[in-house]
Amino acid sequence: MSQTDITPPPQRFNFARHLIDVNAGRSTKTAIIDDAGTLSYGQLADQVQRCSSALSTLGLRREDRVLLLMQDGSDWVVSFLGALHAGVVPVCVNTLLTAKDYAYMLADSRAQAVLVSGALLPTLQSAMDSQPHEVRHTIVSRSKEALPAGALDWAQWVAAAPTGAAADTHGDEPAFWLYSSGSTGAPKGTVHTQANLWWTAELYGKGVLGLRESDTVFSAAKLFFAYGLGNGLSFPLSVGASVVLMAERPTPQATFKRMVDHQPTVFYGAPTGYGGMLASPDLPTREQVSLRLCSSAGEALPRDIGERWTARFGCEIIDGIGSTEMLHIFLSNRPGDVRYGSTGKPVPGYEVQLRDEDGSVISGHDQIGDLYIQGPSAALMYWNNRGKSRDTFQGAWTKSGDKYSRDADGYYTYAGRNDDMLKVSGIYVSPFEVEATLVQHPAVLEAAVIGKVDDDGLTKTKAFVVLKPGQQVAEAELQAFVKERLAPYKYPRFIEFLGELPKTATGKIQRFKLRDLERNPSAADR
Repeated sequence: MSQTDITPPPQRFNFARHLIDVNAGRSTKTAIIDDAGTLSYGQLADQVQRCSSALSTLGLRREDRVLLLMQDGSDWVVSFLGALHAGVVPVCVNTLLTAKDYAYMLADSRAQAVLVSGALLPTLQSAMDSQPHEVRHTIVSRSKEALPAGALDWAQWVAAAPTGAAADTHGDEPAFWLYSSGSTGAPKGTVHTQANLWWTAELYGKGVLGLRESDTVFSAAKLFFAYGLGNGLSFPLSVGASVVLMAERPTPQATFKRMVDHQPTVFYGAPTGYGGMLASPDLPTREQVSLRLCSSAGEALPRDIGERWTARFGCEIIDGIGSTEMLHIFLSNRPGDVRYGSTGKPVPGYEVQLRDEDGSVISGHDQIGDLYIQGPSAALMYWNNRGKSRDTFQGAWTKSGDKYSRDADGYYTYAGRNDDMLKVSGIYVSPFEVEATLVQHPAVLEAAVIGKVDDDGLTKTKAFVVLKPGQQVAEAELQAFVKERLAPYKYPRFIEFLGELPKTATGKIQRFKLRDLERNPSAADR
């Protein structure tokens, strides 16, 4: 299937209006289950239209930005879709950041209003107080404290507004922003369109995962991430499925509780999350859950984790890779065609290329190259960042920043980020390959590999290893373990044991922090 095999959405297209229309016959069916209760599709449609009108009543105009800083729940979904319905642009931001981060994002986006969970208001208030950009309106959801002067209560604000018609938006007009992680600099405001949500739901949610109305889905990845936004909003709501949303952090125990209490049929996680769950003594039995399918993204899924999960629960983990820039997954395994250790094949509707250091397309097999993607869900640009926009969005192609190889059967295997790849003895070494081998050792929970310059000025591999609770293992034993399974030059010359690895909120290992730690050991508390 190619993009041309699917009838695209009409030129004038509003994604929120689209969801209301496709679910018009499901008014009594449960759409959202969160920590406060449930919301039917009929109630969701009503609240989205009221939120849309409420935003307009505040004087917000088409393409004005509003900061969306909420914990996962029905209020997040209504706020996001209400903004899209009004043609107002929600800027969806990570709930785990600092006031300094939010101050930057407020100034960068020039948000005219903020929609914020009560628990997050103190941090956001500090951000608003620390920078010159003036936010005109503050709307607070589920606050347990008295609201500051001038702030509005989200539930009352929505309930008091009338329902109204959706804005006559173009499918290609800016609809929402997602900020990149900013691991190598300031976060970049990634601008997506109304139609991009539709394309990812059609090509991946329906086309690969095969989501259906009878499913109940649960995502450990939060809604403010591109991965979580598809998992917990655009995909299930496009087919009339039910969604379980959780405000708290996705610890193994919190995740298990939702799996058992709400019996989701589809679960979305990240490799580190799956590894943590498998290592937990509280891991449910197969009989306690109703999983038919699981998804993984964020980092490549180690073969060992996939195989152990399937052995435990009898369902596959569909590993794929997506990005904030492409909105969701574009390269993936398929249900019934899972090759653990690989990221599968291009999602129908997307094209991928591997290119060498000179930019030439690699046509051969088993060669590492830079991954480029072409597809209909690419972002428009990075806001106020022409240089990085040009570097990433190159005509029809988007540069991923990842390195991959392709085997003779057409399966792609992750080889690391561009800035993570190591050259040892003149040969590229994939940190992920070494990490995936280390975690096969029964004592190892997690591992991260970076390059370390030795006394001779040569780059060698160094592994940071987190052991499972109660386990001990010698450095030499782990080195021998890797040597037995990989080419000798790939084994880690240096190993350091840590209590935990630095990670982003999505669970991605932050190797750049480990590199900083290596350069300046006294700067961190070990």
